[in-house]
Amino acid sequence: MNKTRQIRKVSRSKPTIEGAGVHLKRAFGNAEAEIFDPFLLLDDFRSDNPALYLKGFPWHPHRGIETITYVLEGEVEHGDSLGHKGIIGSGDVQWMTAGSGIVHQEMPKGDSQDRMYGFQLWANLPASHKMMDPRYRDVRSDDVPVVTNQNGATVRIICGAYDGTQGPVRDIVTDPEYFDVTVPPTSEFTHSTRQGYTVIAYVIGGKGEFCHENNPFGYETEGANYFDNPVERLIGNTSLILFGDGDAVTVTTGEEPVRFLLMSGKPIGEPIAWYGPIVMNTREELKVAYEELEKGTFIKHLQR
Repeated sequence: MNKTRQIRKVSRSKPTIEGAGVHLKRAFGNAEAEIFDPFLLLDDFRSDNPALYLKGFPWHPHRGIETITYVLEGEVEHGDSLGHKGIIGSGDVQWMTAGSGIVHQEMPKGDSQDRMYGFQLWANLPASHKMMDPRYRDVRSDDVPVVTNQNGATVRIICGAYDGTQGPVRDIVTDPEYFDVTVPPTSEFTHSTRQGYTVIAYVIGGKGEFCHENNPFGYETEGANYFDNPVERLIGNTSLILFGDGDAVTVTTGEEPVRFLLMSGKPIGEPIAWYGPIVMNTREELKVAYEELEKGTFIKHLQR
């Protein structure tokens, strides 16, 4: 019998500062990595104020993870130690597998209206792949398929498959899905999920009811007045939902639409040793990584 996932935890993203002084909101991070496995971090860097994002994320290293940058509005200029250079704009995706080690920078530029809207997700790599060859995928908006279901919901498929349509990013070890979903008013969206996989949603516009939750305070919340509408159980912008296990997620709307990022992945279930931009399995591996940074031997694959 199919089981609809229920909500395990709901929270709001919190302000923080990263890089050279970028003001953003963090949906989850280091302290919660175990329950979001295989995902490590989700940052929301939407802003209309250039002073809060132009300092960007200058050259820095990564090892043992994948970083996924998704831009809604504005532009991000990037470069890395493999020789990739370019700009990603509205609807574009940068999927970078750091593997054994990469050094890169990401510099937000905004658009003509000073809008810089985007998100960065970190996904972990298992021990068997932490030292794999680094790789970079630059996915343009036109290459991201959009599917509209019979209820009028639209799904931008970055990775994974929806209704028989496959996203452009493939061959990822944690078998992830990454969708940008918009559900119109008074409608419903249902998506089948794999048992045992971690599934999360991050609301980026409007409000919706997730999984027909009948007992909204039966799971962990942050703040007694959390819900945008306690009577209708609507969850709104900058809200993160972690689902319990099951075969499907269902989202319904009232008088307004809802837009959210939907992500799922296969848990790795391994120890996490995390310091800064490097995530390994043991403290000894972290020590080696930072010693190599000092010695100049961190990068195993040079510019092509």
